[in-house]
Amino acid sequence: MKVILMENIFSLGQIGDVVNVAPGYARNYLFPKKLAAEATGKKVRELEHRKRMLAQKREKVRQEMLSVAEKINGVELVLHRKVVEEDKLYGSVSGTDILSALEAQGFPLERKQVQLDQPIKHLGAFTVPIRIDADVQAEVKVRVEKEE
Repeated sequence: MKVILMENIFSLGQIGDVVNVAPGYARNYLFPKKLAAEATGKKVRELEHRKRMLAQKREKVRQEMLSVAEKINGVELVLHRKVVEEDKLYGSVSGTDILSALEAQGFPLERKQVQLDQPIKHLGAFTVPIRIDADVQAEVKVRVEKEE
């Protein structure tokens, strides 16, 4: 089923894109949440008119995401953890730990936005990528120190 996206959806596309999705996904998720509209003949003609408005909205959202990314790029998180041996942590620092530290500083993000491949298991300084939007990415500096 062809639908027109009304919002950015991470796994599907950007605002204004015409994409193919399963009919059940469209009826049960996208349409009730007003994330998409069915791509009928009349709607496709309206899309041309609305594309200019959607492009403006897309650019506004992108500018907001870029400003959030700039703010996050300047953040350095200091996390204190117990140490077992020389530089090895008792446990690890996961994406959830980084997420909660960012939320404490006023950055409401989702877990999937923190792009941490492996949990951090050593003391030191690390750079963790944060996906703000599909094409906007930031990096946060994480310093793991010994808990006193």
